[in-house]
Amino acid sequence: MTRAALITLNSSDDPVANLADTLSFLNEAADGGAEIILTPEVTNCVSTDRAHQMAVLRGQADDPTLAAICDFAKLRKVWVLVGSLALKTNDPDGRFANRSFLVSPTGEIAAWYDKAHMFDVTVSATESYRESAGYRPGDRAVVAHTPLGAIGMSVCYDLRFASLYRTLAKAGAEILTVPSAFSPVTGAAHWDVLLRARAIETGSFVFAPAQTGAHREKNATKRQTYGHSLAVSPWGEILFDGGTEVGVGFVDFDLPAVQDARLRIPSLTHDRTLEAPQ
Repeated sequence: MTRAALITLNSSDDPVANLADTLSFLNEAADGGAEIILTPEVTNCVSTDRAHQMAVLRGQADDPTLAAICDFAKLRKVWVLVGSLALKTNDPDGRFANRSFLVSPTGEIAAWYDKAHMFDVTVSATESYRESAGYRPGDRAVVAHTPLGAIGMSVCYDLRFASLYRTLAKAGAEILTVPSAFSPVTGAAHWDVLLRARAIETGSFVFAPAQTGAHREKNATKRQTYGHSLAVSPWGEILFDGGTEVGVGFVDFDLPAVQDARLRIPSLTHDRTLEAPQ
């Protein structure tokens, strides 16, 4: 058995304060015996203010959150899936990267992935998002091969694109990571259903650490997220639900369950190419 820990955060727009909270939970997870610890999307900064982001965010090479988590992983000798960090890039239009990192027990970056699908939606008359205005999408799928299993990386809105997870599973992924900051409206309607579907379709473990609650921005609340960090088995069973409170949750998983699910329903080998409808 391998022990994973999913961290539920309520990040603000202050990366310094967020880092202190994150490190506290990381240590709690390591103390609890976790071999891999996962944090949510935008672990370092939840902000709707692009000017504020320009002032407080850093590039990958000098981001203090990433550096501190790499040091932590090396000190505690654990794997850490940094759900994502908002990072400055060299893009001419100034857009940021929404980048997920897998950090090894040696403190090195074993893999990284830029969120591919941008959350440009109108949820209701009072709730809309245009993620592509501030972030540029990634253009590559990533599977990281580790002693704990092959990990297919994704971020939040990617969850709605089943073909990505099929691609990851066919490339060998046994564990799918879906760190998120889901909207309360869409979370209540679709979060657990989509996560269970991705697990069932691919016969994979799905680990989805989440942001939760009302997020503080300059002493005001401008965004809320759904919470419910979730772990799902390859058979679609919910192994852990973190609810709406911040904290650490543990799940013990057995990787042979992936092979068992895929042998029982070998749908990954049954793809057919069909003619487009007329």
